[in-house]
Amino acid sequence: MSMDLFNLKKGYSRSISAENFTGEPNSGGKATTGTGGNAARELGAGWKVSPSVEVKAGETFTLCDITDSGIINHIWITCEPSRGRDLIFRAYWDNESEPSILVPLTDFFCNAFREETLINSAFISVNPRFGMNSYWQMPFRKQARMDITNTGKKPIIVYYSIDYTLQEVPDDAAYLHASFRRENPLKTPGLITLVSDIEGSGQYVGTYLGWKVNNPRWWGEGEIKFYIDDDEYPTICGTGTEDYFGGAWNYEFPRGEYGSFSTPYLGMVQSRWKKRLTKFGRVMDYVFNINGLYKSGARFNQYRWHAEDAIRFYKNLRVEIQDLGWKGGGLYLAQQSDISATTYWYQLEPHKELKEIRVEDLS
Repeated sequence: MSMDLFNLKKGYSRSISAENFTGEPNSGGKATTGTGGNAARELGAGWKVSPSVEVKAGETFTLCDITDSGIINHIWITCEPSRGRDLIFRAYWDNESEPSILVPLTDFFCNAFREETLINSAFISVNPRFGMNSYWQMPFRKQARMDITNTGKKPIIVYYSIDYTLQEVPDDAAYLHASFRRENPLKTPGLITLVSDIEGSGQYVGTYLGWKVNNPRWWGEGEIKFYIDDDEYPTICGTGTEDYFGGAWNYEFPRGEYGSFSTPYLGMVQSRWKKRLTKFGRVMDYVFNINGLYKSGARFNQYRWHAEDAIRFYKNLRVEIQDLGWKGGGLYLAQQSDISATTYWYQLEPHKELKEIRVEDLS
C-alpha cells in the first residue's frame, strides 16, 4: 500500500471505461451511442451515453489493450451478482499468447457463490451492491490486455473502469499472476492442491478459498503447506485452516456462531445461502444465513494476503491445503468439500501455461 502520496512521481494518469475505450487523453464522454443512449436521448453526448457494455453469450470482450509501459493500479467492475461467475477474466502482459491471469471474474474478487458478499481488504474490496474493486498493482512494459468471456447463455451488462499510470517500470518489477481451481467434491479425500503449475522466480502473495462444507461437524482442521523449490516436505506448514486465515478456535464468536471478519490482509466472511422454494404457487429464490456452528451446506469466503510476508521462490512452488474435519472421539476426518481456490503471485516471465476453466466448475 502506497504511503507516500505527497511524493510527486513521473507518469501520466489514464482510465479506460465504456466512456473511453482507449484511455486516450481528451477522449472521455464523447460517445453518441451506447447502453445509456435511450436515457440520454434528450441530453446528447457527454450525458452518460455509454456507461456500460453488453457482453453477449459466448462473446469475448476486450476490457483494455494498452500498448505502452505502466502500472494498472485499480480496477472497478460490476454486473448482476448471480451472473458474474459466468464471466472468465484473463490478463496478458507484454504481447504474450497465454494469459497470466485466468480466473472466474467474481472469484478474482473473493466471491465464489453467485450471491454478493462484502469484502473490506487492502487489495480486494466488494461494496454494496456488488461494486468489485482490485488494488493489486499490475506492471507491464510493452502491453496490457484484459478481456472477459461470457460462458453463459444470456447477455451480461458490465460496468467497469481500469485506472492506470503510463510510466517507466523498474527492472525488478514482476508481473501479477492468478489461477483458479475447483473440486466438488474433492477427488482426493482430505486434500486439494491449490496451485501446482508455478515455475520460475517470484513471490506468492495471496489465497482466496470459497469453501462449501458438505458434512456436519467442524471442518477446518486442515493445514496449509507450501512446497518451495523442489521441496519433498513443505518448508511452510500451517496449524489449521482458520489459523492460516488469521482466526482461531473454529472461528467461533460469539459462542455457538461463526464470527465473520474482514481486515486489510485476512478475512472470513460467511456467505448467505440461496434456495429456490415454491410458495403460494410461485417459484422464488430465498436468501438466508445458515446460522449456528458445524452445519452442512455452510459457505465461507476466506482470504489471506501475504502483503508483509510474501513467500519467495526461485524455481517452483506448490501449495496444498487439507480438507480435514473433526470426527469426534478424538479423531480427524478426511472430508470432501466443495472448494474453489484462487491464488495470486508475482513472477518474472515466462510462466507455465495456466489450466483452462471448465464451464461445469462455474455452477
